Amino acid sequence: MTTIEAPRTATRPAPNKGVNWEKWGWIYMRASGVVLVVLIFGHLFVNLWMGEGIKQIDFAFVGGKLSDPFWQWWDTLLLWLALIHGANGMRTIVNDYVVRRGIASTLKVALFLATVLLIVLGTLVIFTFDPCPAGAPADLVASFCTA
Repeated sequence: MTTIEAPRTATRPAPNKGVNWEKWGWIYMRASGVVLVVLIFGHLFVNLWMGEGIKQIDFAFVGGKLSDPFWQWWDTLLLWLALIHGANGMRTIVNDYVVRRGIASTLKVALFLATVLLIVLGTLVIFTFDPCPAGAPADLVASFCTA
């Protein structure tokens, strides 16, 4: 006869007051997943199916896309939702599998810091990208730049 051990129980009871962050995290994962599917397939459709397909993707193509405010916001939304969605998934894994509270807290803080750093840097790149910076040497800029 095989005996199944009782599932791991919480060491302290969950508080009954305040915001249920686990519930909102669960709802976020479902909602962001649906929006991400639309954003990702739109991204793939424009980049790979329209025009010449993969042959069209080069520095000029990316520079042209990132100069359009619509695509800047599309890519920003894709970046933010994907990073937060992934970080929330990793947080869930840490909650499920890391037993020691100190290690779990350290991992979650590191995960939070990495997510914030990537969101800030990615957003800066999207909104400050300039394929033809003023005053740059002609041999260092793209061939389509006029300078």
